[in-house]
Amino acid sequence: MSRSGTGILYFLLGIYAMLISWHYNHSIIYLLIHWLIWPVYLFYELLTGHLANGMWKSIPLSYFN
Repeated sequence: MSRSGTGILYFLLGIYAMLISWHYNHSIIYLLIHWLIWPVYLFYELLTGHLANGMWKSIPLSYFN
């Protein structure tokens, strides 16, 4: 994967973390904090099980329905 592809993936995962944060918290302050530390936040969400049972897929889809 090229360097530009890695940057795009990093950006998209950050957006994904913000979608998850807004789904659970509905707070702009938490949204900004989770955007700054999104790798830690995504790891935390995976460990706590908030993205289990298909939630990893249904949360982003809920914004487009």
